[in-house]
Amino acid sequence: MAGAVDWAFAERVATRISARGHVVDDYALRSMEDDFEVMTPQAEKLVGEETGLWSLQGEARSRMVTRPEWIRANIASFQRLLSPVIGKLDDMSDGPLGTMTRRFAGAEVGAVLGWMSTRVLGQYDLLLTEDENPEDQDIVYYVGPNVLALERRHGFRSDQFRLWLALHETTHRAQFTGVPWLRDHFVSLVNQTLDSVDPDPTRMFEIVKDVVEARRNGHDPLADGGLPALIAGPEQKIVLDKIGGMMSLLEGHGDVTMDRAGLGIVTDAEIFASTLRARRDSAKGVTRIVQRLVGLEAKINQYAAGEAFIAHIEERGGGPKVIDHAWENAESLPSLDEIKDPDLWLNRVMHVGSEPAAVS
Repeated sequence: MAGAVDWAFAERVATRISARGHVVDDYALRSMEDDFEVMTPQAEKLVGEETGLWSLQGEARSRMVTRPEWIRANIASFQRLLSPVIGKLDDMSDGPLGTMTRRFAGAEVGAVLGWMSTRVLGQYDLLLTEDENPEDQDIVYYVGPNVLALERRHGFRSDQFRLWLALHETTHRAQFTGVPWLRDHFVSLVNQTLDSVDPDPTRMFEIVKDVVEARRNGHDPLADGGLPALIAGPEQKIVLDKIGGMMSLLEGHGDVTMDRAGLGIVTDAEIFASTLRARRDSAKGVTRIVQRLVGLEAKINQYAAGEAFIAHIEERGGGPKVIDHAWENAESLPSLDEIKDPDLWLNRVMHVGSEPAAVS
């Protein structure tokens, strides 16, 4: 098998892990599928009215999936995403040692995907390729068993919770398909990161040594993005900071929009938000370790950082429409430093001083 990962083995590992605690209720899941088919375009309309972002790709399409189906969809996305770097690793994949390396990589990928498949509720698949079936792309996924389990565990009203989820995911679709340049910009940043990947295995030994030294000095080197951030070289770190700033903005914007677009309609939104926030923050033991290693803890922090950024720029920059400046071009997106210090972004993009601007 060419390439650096045994993808078939990854899928088998992930599927086996995903079976733990899997809810099977065919009647309830069929009803949920019908709900999402109606609620996804409804949510998209509410998001467009709130943000002014309307998809240039037509109406949103939903697909309710099982955990194994979500795993297969994400493996397909990974293969598309990683195709630029696979060639660099092919030379290391020959012979018995190469087979063992691919199997080990497959086990790692499978373990992460299997664990994530038990947690994820919804996802917008933003990766598009011309050589694949359009019907299998640009889809809003909902992992039915996970949604159903959460609803039952916390006694959520299903009609409210499902629309609330749809609002968040269709906000992401509105961002990537309503801002004409954003998807290509994101993919270009990912490609820049992959193009500079160094396949030298001795790099891993250097990383382990750096981690041990950092821990001796009281620093947690995994806190800022997990292993991906540690493996990155100087050029990759610059790009990862750009991606981090952009994703913090998009996640924060997603959370703010879902609450505002559903105002007066999703009356239980505050309950849902506090429950999911507690769910994100409650990871312990192995779950917490996995989150740190793969960078999910940093991603979780993006929600809060992005929301705080938006709250600040709205207060000082003139209200909810100030975020529209971020959609003007790639240079207008906030960097990671600007997410942490929103006044830097306001001063750069809008030339706003230290005093709050009047709300128009």
